[in-house]
Amino acid sequence: MRACQSRTHREIATILPRVVSAWAVQLAVMSFAALSLHPAAQAAAGAATGGDILGRPSPVGLRQRARIAASSNLDGVEQVTMSSQDAEKSADTSHSAATPVETSRQDPLADSRQLIAREIPHGVDRRRFLMRAAVGGAAAVMTGCSSSPEERTAKAVATAQPAAAPSAPPLAPELNVVQQEKGPILTTADEFYKVGPGPSSSHTIGPMRITYDFYQRAAKLPADKLATATKLQVNLFGSLSATGKGHGTERAALAGLVGKEPATVDPKFLDSLRDQPDQVFPVKLGGKSIDVSLKDIVYDATKGDFKHPNTMTVKLLAGNDVLLEQEYYSVGGGFIEWKGYTPPKKNPPKYPFATMKELREYADTNKTTIAKIMLANEMSIAGKSEADVYAFIDKIINAMVATVKSGLEMPEDDVLPGPIKLHSKAATVYKRAMDDKFQADRGLGALSAFALAASEENGRGHLVITAPTGGSAGVMPALVYALLEVRKIDRQKIREGMLAAAAVGYLCKHHATLSAAEGGCQAEIGVASAMAAALTATAFDAPSLVVENAAESALEHHLGMTCDPVAGYVQVPCIERCAFGAVKAWTAYAIASNEIASRHRVNLDATVAALAQTAKDMNSKYKETSEAGLALSVVLC
Repeated sequence: MRACQSRTHREIATILPRVVSAWAVQLAVMSFAALSLHPAAQAAAGAATGGDILGRPSPVGLRQRARIAASSNLDGVEQVTMSSQDAEKSADTSHSAATPVETSRQDPLADSRQLIAREIPHGVDRRRFLMRAAVGGAAAVMTGCSSSPEERTAKAVATAQPAAAPSAPPLAPELNVVQQEKGPILTTADEFYKVGPGPSSSHTIGPMRITYDFYQRAAKLPADKLATATKLQVNLFGSLSATGKGHGTERAALAGLVGKEPATVDPKFLDSLRDQPDQVFPVKLGGKSIDVSLKDIVYDATKGDFKHPNTMTVKLLAGNDVLLEQEYYSVGGGFIEWKGYTPPKKNPPKYPFATMKELREYADTNKTTIAKIMLANEMSIAGKSEADVYAFIDKIINAMVATVKSGLEMPEDDVLPGPIKLHSKAATVYKRAMDDKFQADRGLGALSAFALAASEENGRGHLVITAPTGGSAGVMPALVYALLEVRKIDRQKIREGMLAAAAVGYLCKHHATLSAAEGGCQAEIGVASAMAAALTATAFDAPSLVVENAAESALEHHLGMTCDPVAGYVQVPCIERCAFGAVKAWTAYAIASNEIASRHRVNLDATVAALAQTAKDMNSKYKETSEAGLALSVVLC
């Protein structure tokens, strides 16, 4: 009997310190959580654990938990127990015998509010600070070393990490890309779908359009002014400067200066600038000829208070005197603006909408499709006929098919330009996918190969289509090619799908962004995947709600995706991301077409709003700067 009692006492002596430590840590963390709760929730939390509003255990609660803790730690040996009546009697006696002051002096757990500092110092992450203060208080209880709240606050501040770095400065409110959020959508297909050289719509197509625009402006100056001109100069800022080398921004800017346009430039000309960077070209401005080269494209400040992350200036100089200067912004998807920009006047749309809810209501009320509503708007805004609209869409479809075919025809040992030395894999993936045993595996492998093919063409700097951007130029072409060339879907269905896809892209541009420099890769691959899901659903005659649900799912599951191109090149992770975006688009359609559409809980408008807010909150290092993520962790040999 004595041996059993002795063993029991030894077990108690071993377990009690662990139990008390567990109480202290649990109490501190419970107090930390309670400070964040609504008063009603605090009371409920305290009651649920046998305590008060701050989660402080009552004596009864403490002893009940002691019994549970001791029981769980003995693991089958003789257990220490206390009856409920004994516990309540002991608790009542001790509670009535001690005054509040005595309780506070004798029991360090009596008032857990002393364990937590309530005021959060400026510039310190709230959650980290409260947790560290809680742990510090718990440590004080366990060690018996008391410290003042001020001392605990100072220690928590000293050891806590600072608050997360702020995101990039907001866009200037005077930019049209910001102002247009307030009215109905007026974007048209020929503005949205652009043909141009890769690898980036914002860093290649946009800058080429900008310098070509300046070239045209400069040519209109009076002859006496042009006679004094001596130099053309381009300065790149922000993301254009940070990752422009990998995007070929300087080559695109020079091409625009010498009079070349994105849709018609020969990619071989851009390749020659890369291979022979010392070339000099004469630019004719009236009767004046000015020599330009890549040395006239200046990589300027990457940080600053810019109106847009993709800012650049172009100047025509006469010695040190400025004859003409213009500040431009490449706002994503190949769209450009400039300081003092006024959008062109447009006709009102037949069905004005600013949300997917409004667009779908038009379709459902008129017993038609989203694509037909978009067609009517295209005709109304641009003053075009139905044949004109579809003729342009056909050009885009043909260009998409051509990029996939060209990418698949590249040799398997081809290496993409740049320091990554990335081998082409589209042809290999396609050939091996065709040997897969199961048809479903062959389909997914082929779809991935189509996306890789178009995206690798973008990485080579060849002509691609912004749908919505160059960096995402493999997603939509993959679905177009699969549906048209493999599934043999009627071309008219693909045309309609392209219009429905454009509607999704317009909404994202209108309320969020298409620029990775502004919103990370979610704004490029995410939007492209949503567009491709809408295209697919429309091609299969899905009702308008299913079209919306498919687009929403595809966009939702790209939220938060960062843009971190390795070495500043649109290759890793960009090329494979196009393949994943295409597969997600197909998956989104598969789910949307098989679920009960009315039970889909998230609508596209809510997800586009989340895209915009996530873009604003995202750390600027993850917005096409190559300062973090894979760009930092991948080491090139």
